[in-house]
Amino acid sequence: MHIVEVFGRIFISALFLIEAIRKFFNPDMSMMYMSDHGVPEFLFYPSVAFEIIIPLLLIAGYKTRIVASLLALFVFIVTIIFHTHHIFIDAAQLTIVLKNIAIIGGLLVIISNKPQVCTLDYYLESKKGN
Repeated sequence: MHIVEVFGRIFISALFLIEAIRKFFNPDMSMMYMSDHGVPEFLFYPSVAFEIIIPLLLIAGYKTRIVASLLALFVFIVTIIFHTHHIFIDAAQLTIVLKNIAIIGGLLVIISNKPQVCTLDYYLESKKGN
């Protein structure tokens, strides 16, 4: 069943990685969207780097609980800033909020579990014991 966890980490990370690549190749639209919501444009590149590096660490299973916690916090903040306006008027925004809540839920499951065989955390922990 450990491979199932690997696929779970890959699938949840894919969301962030694909979005980061999309943003990277279309920065003007993303910066304008950030600007429209009061987020300074200088945060664009750090956020893209975050959305690439942190999910890759999650896939590898390195510092899994910390990385999943950072992603959950990121999703929560992004949801509050960008998607809570008009959620009772705009069905698309409500869907995005609910999707983000589901993502946070998946990340909480990862946070609540000990590192499994298919993670760097498990490998590093087993090396400590030797």
